[in-house]
Amino acid sequence: MNLYTAVTAPIKGVLYRLYAARLRRHIANGAVPTHVGMIIDGNRRWARQQLGVSTAEGHRAGAEKLHEFLGWCDESGVSVVTLYLLSTDNLTGRDGTELDALCGIIADLASDLAEVPDWRVQHVGARDKLPHALADALVHAETSTAAHTGLHINLAVGYGGRHEITEAVRDIIREHMADGKTLETLADDVTLDNISAHLYTKGQPNLDLVIRTSGEQRMSDFMLWQSAHSELYFVEALGPDLREVDVLRALRDFGRRHRRFGQ
Repeated sequence: MNLYTAVTAPIKGVLYRLYAARLRRHIANGAVPTHVGMIIDGNRRWARQQLGVSTAEGHRAGAEKLHEFLGWCDESGVSVVTLYLLSTDNLTGRDGTELDALCGIIADLASDLAEVPDWRVQHVGARDKLPHALADALVHAETSTAAHTGLHINLAVGYGGRHEITEAVRDIIREHMADGKTLETLADDVTLDNISAHLYTKGQPNLDLVIRTSGEQRMSDFMLWQSAHSELYFVEALGPDLREVDVLRALRDFGRRHRRFGQ
């Protein structure tokens, strides 16, 4: 460590803490989102920027950051967080070695989150498309925390927004036919409320705020139905570099926005 760093680092640390405290005061006086979605992006780019760091290590660093992110959300009064961890497109588009490592990292994350007192973990996605070990880890995390009443964490794994909506409509059709109803009355069953009741997140509030890291500005098939009226916030930092002040800024920005809901 050079002299400049030795002198300035403590000062920067103090200024950072003061700024974070100021942001928290702003958040306390404004509206806090009930449900926050996180599209963690940039893990691979982060790994490429580090010397001798593998893609798997980048994904693990991103997973560790997500644990911190959840703590920041919990402390700020957020009730539900959905983490977009593995899309249906990733299952077919990623290199096999990278996908195997990523599935193991997600399984470890699910197990770790299930150990946090009162946090509830729920899997959202197509479980039958996942490797058995990952599916088992998600089931265990979900069942072991089902009675918890604290922060509700949705792990979107093997998830695609279009797939979710398609499956919801299919379930409605199956139930309609099982009840012996006619095709002519099927249209009456396909309603906004009924589709919502057949989504992975049924019974949960829709997304209020979606945060995406790495500077990319797109939804990538994430919660298309639930994010219809969401506020969007894009962070330049790559996933593993996400800071608490980045999240606090997103929450402060949300509190300042006037949500119209089509009015």
